[in-house]
Amino acid sequence: MLQEMKAGLAKWDINYVAFNFYPEYLPYQKKFDILGMAQHGVLQMPTGLVDPVNRHIVALQSNAQIVAYNKELISPEKVPSTWEDFLKPEFKDRKFATDIRPKAFAALVPAWGLEKTVALAKKIAAQKPIWLRGDARMVTFLMNGEYPLLLGVNYKVFVRVKKKDSKGVLAHKVAEPLPVRLSETEAVLGSSENPHAALLWLEFQAGPEGQKIRDDVDLSASVFTPGSAHEELGRGKKVSLLAWEHYLKMGMYQEQILKAYGFPRAEQKK
Repeated sequence: MLQEMKAGLAKWDINYVAFNFYPEYLPYQKKFDILGMAQHGVLQMPTGLVDPVNRHIVALQSNAQIVAYNKELISPEKVPSTWEDFLKPEFKDRKFATDIRPKAFAALVPAWGLEKTVALAKKIAAQKPIWLRGDARMVTFLMNGEYPLLLGVNYKVFVRVKKKDSKGVLAHKVAEPLPVRLSETEAVLGSSENPHAALLWLEFQAGPEGQKIRDDVDLSASVFTPGSAHEELGRGKKVSLLAWEHYLKMGMYQEQILKAYGFPRAEQKK
């Protein structure tokens, strides 16, 4: 997408803005003051969905990370209620699974700071968990009894797989602080042929009707939307929200956490 933008070949009206290439997208987006329009009621959307610095970019979704478990293999009272609980001796040596992509820990940085988060990640790695990749795959393995416990899976993916759980063995717990992060950042392309229609499409997606559709289809509405699945999940709980001030740093957070995991790395020969 970036190459097409830079070459002047992009033909769409709205595009995704990936957090790890965020600055590269900025020169090619329409500089609408979406935040100002939202603040003054010109556009009907929660202001928290809009980047306060780059005021033309909107985060339409949220993701939250939970603890999932198999009720046939572990009793609810033994399931960790905090992330530090995974450091207990009974969870050492392949007693739980987690994703090699550390999105759950990256989203703890707003509440804990990077130093404490990295320190916990290093201790988690020392527990020798089962390292896997892909939320849907991991929850399916959990449902099939491959392991009893899963650290930091996307809540919406857990609910999606749970609908196929004919035995009713899947359950979840919210470990505090609950890691929640913004996602699905979008903006109007600067060369859009229909910029105002695109702006209205962003408003629809960020507004009550569009957010309800996102929740009905995939439980992916924003935590800033009252009554959304993520807003209700975190209600009354301590939440670590990876919002705009941290969004561009998520790639760096994940890189530091991966180093703490201690995975072997390929060395570049000169």
